[in-house]
Amino acid sequence: MFITKKSMPRRTFLTGAVGGALALPLLEAMVPASTALAQTPATPKPRFVGIFFPHGMAPGHWEMPEGRLPDQLTTIMEPLQRVKDQTVILGGMWSESAEPPEGTTGSDHWVAAAFLAAHKPKKTTGSDATVYTPTIDQVIAGKIGQDSTMPSLQLAVEDPGSNSSSCGEGYACSYTNSISWVGVHDRHGELVGTKALPMELNPQMVFERLFGSGSTPEIRAARRTQGKSILDGFLQSLGGLKKNLGAGDRVTLDQYTDEVREIERRLDLAAKASQVAPSAEPAGIPSLYDDHIKLHYDLVTLAFQADITRVATLLGARDLTGRSYPFPKSEWFPNQGTSVGFHGGSHHADVPASIARYAQLNRYHVMTTAYLAEKLKATKDGDGTLLDHALILHGTNMGNSNQHQHFDVPHMLIGGANGKLKGGRFLNYDRRTVRTGNLLLSVMDMYGIEREKQGDSTGRLPRL
Repeated sequence: MFITKKSMPRRTFLTGAVGGALALPLLEAMVPASTALAQTPATPKPRFVGIFFPHGMAPGHWEMPEGRLPDQLTTIMEPLQRVKDQTVILGGMWSESAEPPEGTTGSDHWVAAAFLAAHKPKKTTGSDATVYTPTIDQVIAGKIGQDSTMPSLQLAVEDPGSNSSSCGEGYACSYTNSISWVGVHDRHGELVGTKALPMELNPQMVFERLFGSGSTPEIRAARRTQGKSILDGFLQSLGGLKKNLGAGDRVTLDQYTDEVREIERRLDLAAKASQVAPSAEPAGIPSLYDDHIKLHYDLVTLAFQADITRVATLLGARDLTGRSYPFPKSEWFPNQGTSVGFHGGSHHADVPASIARYAQLNRYHVMTTAYLAEKLKATKDGDGTLLDHALILHGTNMGNSNQHQHFDVPHMLIGGANGKLKGGRFLNYDRRTVRTGNLLLSVMDMYGIEREKQGDSTGRLPRL
């Protein structure tokens, strides 16, 4: 029997009847017959997600003995139970780059930007704000994202224009509004600084960026007014494609388009709930934080699945936020939500009962990251899952936030990183000996980016 070597290109887009472009998930038809996946353009690509929450975690509620992760994880980390075999929890990390500059007090509420840079920001309130070195998400995007439609995707779940914090202490607002900073070069190509990338708050805007390319604002407004799906413009091309696909690929494509429609339904509900009339610009941000962040993570999963982007970052909250989280009941939370305000709760005065209440808020934040990890784990990608081929870095900038300590800072690595990371471990380092820059340097190694230094790094992360 003759086996053809022809296949559908991995980067296949369908064109809509009224504009738009629909990227497709990885299908069996994209892998040439009798060819090893690793030898084809469809070989699984690495992905990266950086997630930041300020204000540390409740001491005593996330740590555990070094070594193999126990059968029962600690209070804050328990939501990672179903992905713990692909999780490495790091203790003893030193966020030295988030400490106030020598000779100053305070000045550490404005350094979310240091998370992926590991470099103290320049103290300025002007347009010359910089973290001096590009954040690793942008370095990774430069390596693996340049042949994808969108090199990187930056998301936020709290409005920079809200009253959750006000800029001060001599630092520009951009330091707390963005964790993604891209390099600025002179005409000779020399790095001369960095600038903040805006973090997108509105899931509808993200959806249109992922799937509405080529359409006009008028077309998008008409579609939303009429309650139509973006997929309605692709019905003919989808139908023609499915005729030439095998049964497995048809199931994959149906699941993918069903997920797109479900996200559209939730976005429409958010728009109606916010009583914002459809317009040329997308509108309608979910009122519930839980709906908001899950929509973002569902969009990240779709974007990874269709290879629209391979790099994403999410700013989970802004410094000094007083937000509380009325999250829904779940297996991890038999009682609905918590009245503890984020920043206020972080100043628990080292009172055990207050620490325990704050731990519930931290537990919820970890649960949202677990939600993304489980979505990626449930999504097939070539010879494995999206989680097998991704790495999620979830971190913060403090240990005991009541004392504004920037040592004993928790971080988590979740995912297989294309076989580069062995999970199921807790690694602990001696206090104030290993900077987060070492971690960032080691993460970049997993993407084939070998650099001598990242921010304040002094070497690679031992035993990772």
